[in-house]
Amino acid sequence: MMQNFNRSRHCILSRLASLTKSHVRFQRLIHTVVEGTLPAEPYADVNSGSMVPQKITVDMSKWKKVQAKLYGITPYQIPDSPWTVLKILRYEGFEAYLVGGCVRDLILNRVPKDYDVITTANLSQIEKQFRNCNIVGRRFPICRVSMKGSVVEVSSFDTVAKDTEEKAIPYEMPSGCNKKDFILWRNSINRDFTINSLFFDPFKNVIYDYANGMEDLRALNLQTIIPARLSFQEDCARILRGLRIAGRLGLSLSPDTETAVHQLSTSIASLDKFRLMLEFNYMLAYGASEPTISLLQRFNLLGLFFPFHAAYLHQHCTENSPMHSMILMKLLFNLDNLVSCDQPCSCSLWLGVFAVHQALVIKPQDLSVILLFASVLHHGGWDKGLNFVREHSNLQVNFAPEISRFSESKSDDQLVEGVTRFACLVQECVRSFFDRDKLYEFMSRYPATPQSNMVFVSKKAGMEVANLFDALVKGNEFHQHKHGRKRNGLIIDYRKLGKGDVQETRFALGKIILETLSCGHADGRTNMEDEEAVIPVEGELGQTLPDLSKHRTVANEKRKRVISFVDDWISKQDSSKKLKLVDESLEQEGVLKKLKDHVIVEEGYRDEAGKRVKKVKDRRKVEKMKMERKRDAHIVLQDMVSERIERRSRKSKQASSVEETGRMYRLSSLFR
Repeated sequence: MMQNFNRSRHCILSRLASLTKSHVRFQRLIHTVVEGTLPAEPYADVNSGSMVPQKITVDMSKWKKVQAKLYGITPYQIPDSPWTVLKILRYEGFEAYLVGGCVRDLILNRVPKDYDVITTANLSQIEKQFRNCNIVGRRFPICRVSMKGSVVEVSSFDTVAKDTEEKAIPYEMPSGCNKKDFILWRNSINRDFTINSLFFDPFKNVIYDYANGMEDLRALNLQTIIPARLSFQEDCARILRGLRIAGRLGLSLSPDTETAVHQLSTSIASLDKFRLMLEFNYMLAYGASEPTISLLQRFNLLGLFFPFHAAYLHQHCTENSPMHSMILMKLLFNLDNLVSCDQPCSCSLWLGVFAVHQALVIKPQDLSVILLFASVLHHGGWDKGLNFVREHSNLQVNFAPEISRFSESKSDDQLVEGVTRFACLVQECVRSFFDRDKLYEFMSRYPATPQSNMVFVSKKAGMEVANLFDALVKGNEFHQHKHGRKRNGLIIDYRKLGKGDVQETRFALGKIILETLSCGHADGRTNMEDEEAVIPVEGELGQTLPDLSKHRTVANEKRKRVISFVDDWISKQDSSKKLKLVDESLEQEGVLKKLKDHVIVEEGYRDEAGKRVKKVKDRRKVEKMKMERKRDAHIVLQDMVSERIERRSRKSKQASSVEETGRMYRLSSLFR
């Protein structure tokens, strides 16, 4: 009796789950068609358990095909790796497009984080075309193609259709619609946001828009393809992705998207730790950490992942002390100035920033101690660090209560001891990122704040961050163990920084802290610039599209014109070494030489700081070189294809010769 009851209960629950899934799918469909285009009897037989419409008519009124040259986009802007993948797929007879965020960033004249390719070939066909290719992912399997030192992700139209069960949905291709447009449209309606549903055909230099994404880009609006609540229920990670995109590009959330984020924010806790770490690294390591953290705090999401920092911001943020003036946001601002989409950092750097701030909140420090802490990390030795502190004993900052005024009464030994104790506290704060007990211990400072048991940082990642401060914990043994190294000016090796190299990350973290202190003068001066007018870029039909990369351009220009007090100190050290070689009797000549050396050093560092800006100006020259490389790549591609054809023809000839030999053998046997 009980078994029959359980069996019946299981059947009922399965039936309800099926109906719910069909209903959600039906809601998605209703949103993608025009009102009034459904037939008079849209549903199949209710007894069959199907809630899917029998016929769906597609609205083509908002479909757009735009010439990419109107936005200054040319195929030569595509790096060699994705361009080669596209050409091989196209040569083999498959359609291939760039899709998603890379198209959006190209339109906005920004550097894409990566390039995603989508093709009409299935995964097995893609795998056959490339030697170094792996199929990864269970829910949305894709091919990761290793090409010329980078990885290109290639997805298939068939995979997306299979995963979303579109093969069971009776779409009706409208008259006048070709098969290619229909396939692209079906793929676009299954994406997250309208601005991510754009396709770019570099062979025709045409952008395809089937979801009004171009209009949302002009309006700086973040809108989901389907109703936001349904979209976030399908994949709650889209909430984090949406806030990341909005923070990086300065977009506004549509009303229904904003409401859905508030209602479904707690569902993010269901994501696994690896996925959360991946999403947060995308948020914080690519140059948009400050606006993203502000959005997370605004939607009460920061408390789920960094409860200590969320409680700190909630307690100290007032009208007299806005969020952007706090030391945490200044640290993140300078982190954003250091990294970008094409030059990201590893998670060790931004976790180190959070750990240093948490330690300052738990135990505020004297300015001399935090100056020595940062300068030793940056310059790679205690002697240079102590000299730096004495050179800047008159520095005054306004970061109370975390940092107090400079104390000149402390000896070198006392400063070293203070830095060692502070470094130990920073390591304890790092431990709270992966140890719940340690997190609860620190959260006792904010008893009124709701406690979160979310710990998403792995122990391995946490130990790598703690390792950054091991040399400081050892005090005077720093230089004996050779943890520091001579650096070539101000150049950062971003390849090593992206891989989490200890020395490179220390150097970058020290620079971030020192730059933060330099823009926190008590008189209110700051390196942060006021926002300037949006620079328009000509778009389709004479309309303008905001250049959302202007804040990065302004920051780079400012970095070219302004020399920080850290770099100024280095130039003074170099000048003083040169002055020792000048004869004291030639005082006037020595003064002139000092001024000349100062100008040379200053110009040298300005050139160093302006390298990244110069890269942008040199792109036109590089395009010619790229054109030659692409022609060479095309020749190589033709050779590869010719070799394949020749190999196949040889195999067919061998097979035919074997068959001919067998036939002659059979004929000769008749005359024996």
